[in-house]
Amino acid sequence: MVADTSAVLRWIDAHFDDSVARLRDFLRIPSVGADPAHDADTRRAAEWLASELRGIGIEASLHDTPGHPMVVGRAEEGRGPRILYYGHYDVQPPDPLELWQSPPFEPVVVEGPHGPRIVARGAVDDKGQLLTILEALRAWKAVHGALPVPVTVFVEGEEESSSTNLEPFMEGHRGLLAADVVVVSDTLMPGIDQPAITTRLRGMVYAEVTVGGPAQDLHSGMFGGAVVNPIHVLAALVAGLHDDHGRVTVEGFYDRVQPLSPEERRSWRELGLDEGAILAAAGVDRSVGE
Repeated sequence: MVADTSAVLRWIDAHFDDSVARLRDFLRIPSVGADPAHDADTRRAAEWLASELRGIGIEASLHDTPGHPMVVGRAEEGRGPRILYYGHYDVQPPDPLELWQSPPFEPVVVEGPHGPRIVARGAVDDKGQLLTILEALRAWKAVHGALPVPVTVFVEGEEESSSTNLEPFMEGHRGLLAADVVVVSDTLMPGIDQPAITTRLRGMVYAEVTVGGPAQDLHSGMFGGAVVNPIHVLAALVAGLHDDHGRVTVEGFYDRVQPLSPEERRSWRELGLDEGAILAAAGVDRSVGE
């Protein structure tokens, strides 16, 4: 039996101002995780989240790491697959401050092209998205008394600095974080009126390349043009990773890549993305790659 969501949506509309007030409180915490000067603020953001989860009726705890604490909330309610919601409470540094039209940690409401919006550091990465999860859980419990399925909320404080302690924590807490479905809150929507559930993201590969050269620094006036410059070699390596059409040239890169299915192509077309608008937002006049 599918639970009724209409009452939950009405509750959300009726308490919208309260939700916005909580978001603004969250945004006021300068949780710049990569800056040791903000370590206390970053922990305060974690404690704020745990307190909010408990206020909703979800058991929550902080787990210390060599860096910033992990926040884990668990609700043992309902039946069916367990959903784990992931997000992060740390934000990017606000520098350069002179480019801000308002203080980065004093959220203000401004009129945007699609209506009013909140401007503050972290509003869209990732505090705004993260709070949508908490507010949805709050609304459901307020209306129905209990969640329909077991839920875990998992929030870290180092996403903006390579998530150094994320993997070790996950390896050491497999039981605590075990889930059937993972929903990542740190994504965007195609448009203001087009909500989205992101099903896949681009990957990333890290590599360290060492290029050898002369045994000591050389004067360009004496040796330039006669001795290979390692920087030129490295630049050629990087440039050679793609061909003129943007395809990756690394041998074997595409061996296990599955072709797009007709259903995937159709769903992409139905998104109605405006290539011109995307290029305009990036400040370029043409796209590249696949």
